[in-house]
Amino acid sequence: ITLCGSASAQTPAYFGQQIDEKGAISMAKLEKQMKDKDEMQTKVTGTVVECCQVKGCWMTIDKGDGTTMRVKFKDYGFFVPKDIAGKTAIMEGMARMETTSVDEQRHYAEDAGKTKAEIEAITQPTRELVFEASGVIIK
Repeated sequence: ITLCGSASAQTPAYFGQQIDEKGAISMAKLEKQMKDKDEMQTKVTGTVVECCQVKGCWMTIDKGDGTTMRVKFKDYGFFVPKDIAGKTAIMEGMARMETTSVDEQRHYAEDAGKTKAEIEAITQPTRELVFEASGVIIK
């Protein structure tokens, strides 16, 4: 039983468009496939590092190299539970290289509950791999 939008440890929870795990690639494989591309439709799996603590409107996925990929949800159409750090996510959607402004990075840091000093330390835009998910499975 899933209560209050919390992802149960026993069964997968589905958000957004109904998807399955078939064909999901690792973060390492996604990074390799994105080397020469600006965007790519794909399905990827990884471990959730953090999630928006305001309303679950974004999450970050461990890329396996000490960095993370930000995942937003298509058309702001669905959210994920706020207590999913450490869980496995399978996401289907569009991976793309984007420049994230200082203001946007600070907004995400604020949503994640970072300290004022951590937020103020963000002073440069970053070019990074981001993902817009149309559907997500949390396991």
